[in-house]
Amino acid sequence: MLEPFYPDEYLDSAYAVDYAGFYRRGYRGVIFDIDNTLVPHGAPADARAKALFARLRELGFSSCLLSNNKRPRVEMFNEEIQTLFIEKANKPSVKSYRRAMELMGTTRETTLFVGDQLFTDVLGARRAGIHAVLVKPIHPKEEIQIVLKRYLERIVLYFYKRRMAHAGTDEPV
Repeated sequence: MLEPFYPDEYLDSAYAVDYAGFYRRGYRGVIFDIDNTLVPHGAPADARAKALFARLRELGFSSCLLSNNKRPRVEMFNEEIQTLFIEKANKPSVKSYRRAMELMGTTRETTLFVGDQLFTDVLGARRAGIHAVLVKPIHPKEEIQIVLKRYLERIVLYFYKRRMAHAGTDEPV
């Protein structure tokens, strides 16, 4: 019942993902959420984000920002990053994930998604057949509608973590 919301991986940060390892395994494109995944809500690209995108280019990755925000917000963040982007993505709609892969020239087997929300980011990536990495939010200050979703996310994450703890054992979940 909750499986569509379960990420393939759950990490502390977008900056903790082993991108080189994913590249060795055949991944060639990374789709990112922006707010609270790469920077706090509304913030411009910081030194860490700039270094990450430089590193991704160096590794050979294509990248695309996929945001439910409007164009001015996404363009402001992208000024220093200079990557592909889709604004008003209507996540978890699969259409924008497919469009991002089309822009990057990747397939669902060669694309990775990194985001901080289960009900938009992870659900959309899973529905699109993309490897979904959930990361912890960067900053606790969020818009009210996201704060409310975080309460529900805690419930889903409780069962996800419980399942992961029992993975590989004969214990019932």
